[in-house]
Amino acid sequence: MSERFHFTLHATDGRARTGTIHTPRGEIRTPAFMPVGTAATVKAMLPESVRATGADILLGNTYHLMLRPGAERIARLGGLHRFMNWDRPILTDSGGFQVMSLAALRKLTENGVTFSSHIDGSRHLLSPETSMEIQRLLGSDIVMCFDECPALPASEEAVAQSMRLSMRWAQRSRDAFGDRPGHALFGIMQGGVTPDLREESAEALKSIGFDGYAIGGLAVGEGQEAMFGVLDYAPGFLPQDKPRYLMGVGKPDDIVGAVQRGVDMMDCVLPSRSGRTGQAWTRRGQVNIKNARHADDPRPLDEDCTCPACTGYSRAYLHHVFRAGEMISGMLLTWHNLHYFQELMAGLRDAITQGRLDDFVTDFHATRAQGDIRPL
Repeated sequence: MSERFHFTLHATDGRARTGTIHTPRGEIRTPAFMPVGTAATVKAMLPESVRATGADILLGNTYHLMLRPGAERIARLGGLHRFMNWDRPILTDSGGFQVMSLAALRKLTENGVTFSSHIDGSRHLLSPETSMEIQRLLGSDIVMCFDECPALPASEEAVAQSMRLSMRWAQRSRDAFGDRPGHALFGIMQGGVTPDLREESAEALKSIGFDGYAIGGLAVGEGQEAMFGVLDYAPGFLPQDKPRYLMGVGKPDDIVGAVQRGVDMMDCVLPSRSGRTGQAWTRRGQVNIKNARHADDPRPLDEDCTCPACTGYSRAYLHHVFRAGEMISGMLLTWHNLHYFQELMAGLRDAITQGRLDDFVTDFHATRAQGDIRPL
């Protein structure tokens, strides 16, 4: 693990960028979508299947892993990569977002957050220092600093207070992380939808110095228009030579809009969660495989898709196994969704490289506008 983490920018098209994040465990092509493996697994998928979809990196969850099975246990068993049989890069979030969502079960102070486990009610303290230690034990390639993420809408005063607390925690995270060659620490910009607060946050993070920078505090209830409004200016506050990560996004049109505005990395549970609930994402929009109209449809979900669900099974079969409660339903739909998301990222990377992103985005929206309902 002697190689240092670094980012190479290859091409731009407007504000959109394509590049490579170099890590000792492999390269991450950007723009990148990170499937979420909350509890050391991408639900309904084998690690080699996730890799086959084109994923270069997975996301793990500090909060869930610290509670079960425990970071110390994972460390004794060789670290998160060996534990979950994924030998490529892993990013772990700090646990801050999950802890903040507990609301009534947590107490926030300058030191950190004391909270009750949703599993057994046991009490825990999560601070910048403990978050860094847990992520060190997990062996994460990309570590996220500990922050507070207030839900929107919130008053500007409350957002400012929260952001400044997060910046103090960012410095403590940096100090606790130390110098770990081959591993990276990302700072997280906060500030709600207020440009001055976003800029203040960015300046504080740059003065501390991080290997990459996340745009946090979005996709938390503000809506797409407000999110894009922030992304119209926020990435420009961050260093050009470092990766930019938009946390918790999202839907395909969110991803395309974010990439247009200069975002390099994204994550979301949507592809796997949708797959388990009978929802498929395709070039023409969403398909609800539960609908009766699919019961006699011999066609694949998407005639142009090369995933196993589309090359081997009909809509009628997928409808049947979902209605029958068979596990293969979630497996196939999740594989398809992850394949589609990675195919979308590959298309965005190619379009940026070739300087034709505007045409790609126009075709993307036009195809989705056609919808999925077509005659047999």
